[in-house]
Amino acid sequence: MKIKNPGIRILDRYIIRKFLGTYFFAIALIIVIVVVFDAAERMDDFLERHAPFSEIVVTYYLNFIPYFINQFSGLFTFIAVIFFTSKMAYQSEIIAILSSGVNFRRMLWPYFLSAAVITIISLTLNLFVIPVANAHRLEFEARYFKKNLVTQYDRHIYRQVYPGTFVYIRDYNGESRSASFMALETYQDGAMVSSLEAAGISFDPETTSWSAPQYITRTFEGETEIFEKHEKLDTVVNITSEELDKVENLIKTMSTPELNRFIRQQKSKGSDMVAVFEVERYNRVAYPVATFVLTLIGVSLSSRKVRGGAGLHIGIGITLCFSYILFMKFAEEFAKGGILPAVISIWIPNMIYAFIALYLYRKAPK
Repeated sequence: MKIKNPGIRILDRYIIRKFLGTYFFAIALIIVIVVVFDAAERMDDFLERHAPFSEIVVTYYLNFIPYFINQFSGLFTFIAVIFFTSKMAYQSEIIAILSSGVNFRRMLWPYFLSAAVITIISLTLNLFVIPVANAHRLEFEARYFKKNLVTQYDRHIYRQVYPGTFVYIRDYNGESRSASFMALETYQDGAMVSSLEAAGISFDPETTSWSAPQYITRTFEGETEIFEKHEKLDTVVNITSEELDKVENLIKTMSTPELNRFIRQQKSKGSDMVAVFEVERYNRVAYPVATFVLTLIGVSLSSRKVRGGAGLHIGIGITLCFSYILFMKFAEEFAKGGILPAVISIWIPNMIYAFIALYLYRKAPK
């Protein structure tokens, strides 16, 4: 049966109000709880580092909240749908709606309208708000959290700067822009053909050049190694200061256009970390779109009146939702490990759970 111009009726407004009201109430409640517990845990850091109250509220927590909302949006969408729909089923409201001539497909209309609102919010946060918020939040953490005072960089940084050419940097200090050691290695057919090594080096972020009082070069020709010592290193390496930071933090602070440009740049370098960057890009869209899949599963699962009431529905629903989140994490690791292309790995959970949603929809009361 094809539905034309369903419009918004009293029933639709009732379901939309219940759906979005429950969702936003659950999100607001958990945010308050998380902020209170986080503030209690971080209080020593705030007091010891003399963090201004205005920065704690505006720079840290206001930028922390969008990230948290988006991380748990799917879970709370699921809980909201199951909670109020199972309550409607337990009170025989679903039976009354279906008995009045409204078919199950038509009843899904306000659910999907509500899911569209949540998806748009989640996409907006993912594509535009969260990258900027993450930049401010990570900057605050670097200044005021004890765990970030020791080092903001990995001790051992290994990056591919050209196809077959890798740079290794040890003990890079962002404040002095210096490192204890750097090696620039070139490989052909899996074997090293040359290397440049220097100790006590300094970095110029504007020219991306490295300088040192002296350096050595090694060239391999078959089993022969040619070793040479040189004075005063001044060489340009195809790497920016941002790429020296932890990659996970770097890509989370990029807007989507910036991330796309960064991925193209890394592909041109032949970087072996492109899959990690693509996981971030595809997740920004795939996770919000999952709202529709989780909504259909929630409605189909909880619209039937069963013994155990809402508790049974919520238990089954949370199990399914956590299995989806776990599946997403496994899919990310498959993509990062190069087992599957990132676009396929990230979208596979949505496709599999879409089939589960369709199966539950066919079993739902009509």
